[in-house]
Amino acid sequence: METTAKPVIDIAQVVNDLLDTIDKDREREIITRRFGLEDRKETLEEIGKLLGITRERVRQIEKQTLTKLQQMEHDHKESIKEHFLNALESLGRIVPLHEVSDHSNAKEHSHVNFLAHLIPEILVINESDDFYHSLALKEHHSDYKVVQSLHQDVLQVLNTLGKPVSLSDIHKHLEDKLEEHHLHGILRSSKHITTLDDSWGLASWPQVNPKSIRDKVYIVLSRANEPMHFNEIADKIKSSDFKRKDVTTQAIHNELIKDPRFVLVGRGIYALDEWGFSQGTVADVIESVLKKESPLHRDEIVKRVLQQRQVKPTTVVLNLQGKDKFKRVSKATYTLVKE
Repeated sequence: METTAKPVIDIAQVVNDLLDTIDKDREREIITRRFGLEDRKETLEEIGKLLGITRERVRQIEKQTLTKLQQMEHDHKESIKEHFLNALESLGRIVPLHEVSDHSNAKEHSHVNFLAHLIPEILVINESDDFYHSLALKEHHSDYKVVQSLHQDVLQVLNTLGKPVSLSDIHKHLEDKLEEHHLHGILRSSKHITTLDDSWGLASWPQVNPKSIRDKVYIVLSRANEPMHFNEIADKIKSSDFKRKDVTTQAIHNELIKDPRFVLVGRGIYALDEWGFSQGTVADVIESVLKKESPLHRDEIVKRVLQQRQVKPTTVVLNLQGKDKFKRVSKATYTLVKE
């Protein structure tokens, strides 16, 4: 049995049709201005001054008009309702408004916001310090307090874990409260949580929300998991998905030099100290090797130093022979000079 595809809903046309059903010019203008349907969104006070009425009267008219529109029979009302509820369920039950707009092929977020206010099953969450402007299914979020409670549960898990983790890792701690795709919706709606490289963490964590050049250098090296030349690091930052990446190669090199997390292991080549690399010259590394075990054959010293530095073997040999702190005790075998 063949199924016919549902026609694409023209969101803008539905909005215009609904506005045309409002008889009074003042009511239509208030709704248009309050939701920014033709220009920017305006405040109650701005509209009140324009129309010569109090901000409270503007609020009353807005509420009354929305109630009438909710109760009004309309050709596209049920299809719009079905479309939005299905979209929210598939996207995560609570999602930023712009995602619903994209899903609906709506050119204006304001149109989606307006229509959402006419669907009783949808909870509209205005932008705040905690959330982006979002839409939620009331079936799973009866009111804003429920959203806040779930949000706090997620934040508590992230604070306890203390590092960026995958969506599934977070869900393991919350599977008795919400499904994974529901959790994903909360993560995307929160201003306190962000993601990078499929790992989620607090927006205050540089591992997922790098702000300084040093943070970005650290992430590039962590991704590569191997030493890199500072020119290559600069290229990676400039081609990355970081929010701000307009930095100069010289600025990046300066940060590499200043930050102890980054270790110079070759000519212009840097590694992370957490990989086991230590600060210092080739001679310093030789000294460190011999302090752990001495005497050692030259070839073994070269082998161990090359694990710490990307230099030529001859550079290691020259440092062995040219420094007063090292002494040859037998053929090609060296130890430290006792102080």
